[in-house]
Amino acid sequence: MILHSKHIILEDREFDGFLELQDGKIKGLYSAWDGPYRDFGDQVILPGFMDIHIHGWATGSFWFEKTAGAVGEMCRTLPYAGVTSFLATSGADTIPEIKRCIAAADEAYEAGYPGAEMLGVHLEGPFINPQYRGMQREECCIAPSLEMMEELYGSFRHPQLCRHMTIAVEREGAGEVLSFCRSHGIQTAVGHSAATFEEIRRMREYGIGGVTHTFSGMRGFHHREPGVAGAALYFDDMMCEFAKQTGMTVSHEAFDIAYRIKGSGRIILTTDCSGLAQTQTEFDHYVRKMKFVKDGDRLRIDHYDGRQEWVNPRDYEAVKELELSYAGSVQNMAKHTRVDWQDIMRMTSLNPARYIHVDDRKGSIAPGKDADLTILDQDLNLVCVYCRGREIGNEMCSQ
Repeated sequence: MILHSKHIILEDREFDGFLELQDGKIKGLYSAWDGPYRDFGDQVILPGFMDIHIHGWATGSFWFEKTAGAVGEMCRTLPYAGVTSFLATSGADTIPEIKRCIAAADEAYEAGYPGAEMLGVHLEGPFINPQYRGMQREECCIAPSLEMMEELYGSFRHPQLCRHMTIAVEREGAGEVLSFCRSHGIQTAVGHSAATFEEIRRMREYGIGGVTHTFSGMRGFHHREPGVAGAALYFDDMMCEFAKQTGMTVSHEAFDIAYRIKGSGRIILTTDCSGLAQTQTEFDHYVRKMKFVKDGDRLRIDHYDGRQEWVNPRDYEAVKELELSYAGSVQNMAKHTRVDWQDIMRMTSLNPARYIHVDDRKGSIAPGKDADLTILDQDLNLVCVYCRGREIGNEMCSQ
């Protein structure tokens, strides 16, 4: 299969030419081609978007449902948000519930669902600080424990799936857990944390890679105590992960300040979506001022202003607008921050691939890497994606 575009975004430049895909891989890049090809013209071919912090999307929620089938739904529908690979992200649940997530990830990995590829698991907790728990359950925010970390890791049938952990580094026992993660190739990030700047400075020796959902769920910046937010901006080697750019959780101006300091080389865009329609109980989204309630086979949405509405949680068209998609977040971000195509490529693909150590096959357009592509028009509207060489169009997602 041969694709042509005037704007193929490579790791170091923009390329006008031809891209050959074969057996799910990128075979080659050529300045000329004598034969049939698909012409994308002025549309832009980027390496596939990667979401390394996503609990659920639309009709499937790893966090809420804790089943392989939920992961399969995420694999099926995430390409319609521009995403070609992701980390299924857990929350601060009880240990048995987290083990259910791990078992679901193992089963999904063995099933090899088509669509977006689940690359592994991001454990967002349970070792987080209840003071900055956000929407996590307070009773499930526990102190870091090496014994518990070993137990969680040991419950993976495929331990390579344990790729990322968010942890409050100021809590007693964090050093031992961080050392374990580093020795097992698990990326770590500060999140849901009350750490001071000096505490993070000391803990960096354990290989902390960055911060989770920058500015949100952490000790903020003060001119006498820079906190977690200040450390994220100050230390050049720390990556700033940002959740979807709605302007609600983090203002566009706050993101832009971080971008001016860190540049696109030290920012990772994620969504932190939950798959709100799949809640199994009642989920209070205080930022959006809405409560999501399972009501038999329907989802009831209770607005803080007293309004109620009901939707079918398995109807993709009915629930896809409950949260901003990855592609929508990129588009929204670009309206408020001056970025070029190289910047977008780094924040959406190259940086996350390097961060979770899959850049040998993901994160850029190069021969030998997976044929994961996200194709946008010049206004950043999603055109289509290729997941390991298979085209998935941007038509309405239904089944």
